[in-house]
Amino acid sequence: MDGDLAVEPELDSFSLTFPLPYRVAFIIVLAVWAWGANLHYLYTVGIDVPSLIRYPGRSSPHHPTHHLSTYRLATVLSSIFIFALLVFWAFTHRDPDLVLRWDWLPLLYLAILLGLLIFIPALKSLSHSGRARLRSTLRRISVGGIAETKDGKFGDILLADVLTSYAKVLADLYVALCMFIRGGERGGATARPDRGCGGAVVVPLILAIPSLVRLRQCLIEYGRVRRGRITENTGWGGQHLANALKYATAFPVIVFSAMQRNSTGGQPPPPHYYQAWIGACAVNSLYSFYWDVAKDWDLTLFDSKARSAHDLKAFGLRRRLHVGPPVLYYAVIALDLLLRCTWSLKLSPHLGRIADWEGSIFIIELLEVFRRWVWIFFRVETEWIRNTNVPGLEADDILLPDYHNHNIQGPKYEDDD
Repeated sequence: MDGDLAVEPELDSFSLTFPLPYRVAFIIVLAVWAWGANLHYLYTVGIDVPSLIRYPGRSSPHHPTHHLSTYRLATVLSSIFIFALLVFWAFTHRDPDLVLRWDWLPLLYLAILLGLLIFIPALKSLSHSGRARLRSTLRRISVGGIAETKDGKFGDILLADVLTSYAKVLADLYVALCMFIRGGERGGATARPDRGCGGAVVVPLILAIPSLVRLRQCLIEYGRVRRGRITENTGWGGQHLANALKYATAFPVIVFSAMQRNSTGGQPPPPHYYQAWIGACAVNSLYSFYWDVAKDWDLTLFDSKARSAHDLKAFGLRRRLHVGPPVLYYAVIALDLLLRCTWSLKLSPHLGRIADWEGSIFIIELLEVFRRWVWIFFRVETEWIRNTNVPGLEADDILLPDYHNHNIQGPKYEDDD
């Protein structure tokens, strides 16, 4: 994440066609489709996601699967989105004055979207149990809470991690509401996005909240380990502190970015602000990339001792691979590093200007959502392996499982050799 929220000075052609509130709505609807795809594919490879997040299973084989219920909800949300966007286009014809005048229309759709997704429990035909679970989980994690393992701790972690990738989307939602309330002659929710709306503190705070949530969750887990009996398997809880530190590295990025935007006097910000921002971005991106690979996915790319201790057929991976063949894991590792470092576009004067365009900001937000969607497949796979008991494996092998020697549910992939 880079936290830089600068945009071009005038209402651009992209915003005339696709105003900020609709962009926020699009990414939220896309998230529902993405979660359905996660559930669907992992189901096909034999990974029971509902059991991992302690979600009730289907009581009858005649009930739709979890991913089918999610697809149905996404279809309803998408249909309403398309209808709302077509109505907006019919009323505005990309005329700037009309776009500003009808700014309440996309906000009305956003209200309907959030109501259907979170706040309206009566619609039982639209994934009622799933939306109820989402509401209860959001209430718990909104203050940094985390359930016990038996009550769905992994689901809390997944949702909180996803929200860190939606931090900019949440900030854009606030900006759209702030602009609508502020109004003015050339203001409104569909005007040029003013990501400083509401003051220099609120937007950076919104960007920081998801990381604050995960940081507090890590500290809670550390406290649970310290209060419990320390064993060889649990250790002293240092990994939870290291994980908390990872989320803390997001705060300097947000702070230095805000300091650059809010420098006074109409002069360019001091160069050391920019240098500090680059350093903070590099630390956050590289630390997060390392954690994705080594801790969230339990791969051995950065652990030479683990590679030498286990007879791995594929360098830097692990023995059991459910999601796909080894080449897919290597591709995802490279993709994760690349998308973790989209902030580096700002290092080029030409690319930096392009990255500040509204269309570019939207694409970067989509790329982060895509990165998180891919991350979920491998994070869930890792949790499934950790919780799967395979006859003949030692305790250590649960973290570095065999993908070619053991008969467990779902397809296995072997090296090409």
